[in-house]
Amino acid sequence: MADQPETAAHHRPSRRRPARPRVRPISYRQACAYISAHHQQLDRPQGHTFSLGLTNHAGNLIGVAMVGRPDVRHHDDGLTAEVTRLATEGPRNAYSVLLAAAWRVARRMGYQRLITYTRTDRPAAGLRAAGWKVVTDTPSARGRNRLSRHRAPRGTGDATRTHWQVATEDWRTRTEAANRVPRRAREGQDPR
Repeated sequence: MADQPETAAHHRPSRRRPARPRVRPISYRQACAYISAHHQQLDRPQGHTFSLGLTNHAGNLIGVAMVGRPDVRHHDDGLTAEVTRLATEGPRNAYSVLLAAAWRVARRMGYQRLITYTRTDRPAAGLRAAGWKVVTDTPSARGRNRLSRHRAPRGTGDATRTHWQVATEDWRTRTEAANRVPRRAREGQDPR
């Protein structure tokens, strides 16, 4: 076969879309290493239930979401998980992609509600894009350190925070029914 002359058709640029970032499970160590390198305020969490990583087309880690048990005791009912850390470096929609993936995985594991907290001075477009709703705004805490028990600062005590959640229909129905029952009846007391 003779060499064919090169034409413009042979060098036509590809019209394919660039490869989209992919979500994959990662280990606690990988997630902690990424968090310590890219998160501004918080250290690595004590533990986790699962962690998800967002990778680019070359396989490099560009974002991490860590999900674990809720920090607040009255949220820890066995059906609620909390996004404890979320950090990304780059893509515009990385937060919403990781949050949506964390909610899909949590639902498959049997959780009915997923919560997180953000500082009010930070943008929350990624949470809204992933379908999360504001529960309440909490004022800045006076801190966890006490004379009787010294605790290291966690980096969030001086900021007003917003509590966010996403829940299944079962969770919403259950909480609406619990709110309709008078408090005394819920506690087992005589309603009179």
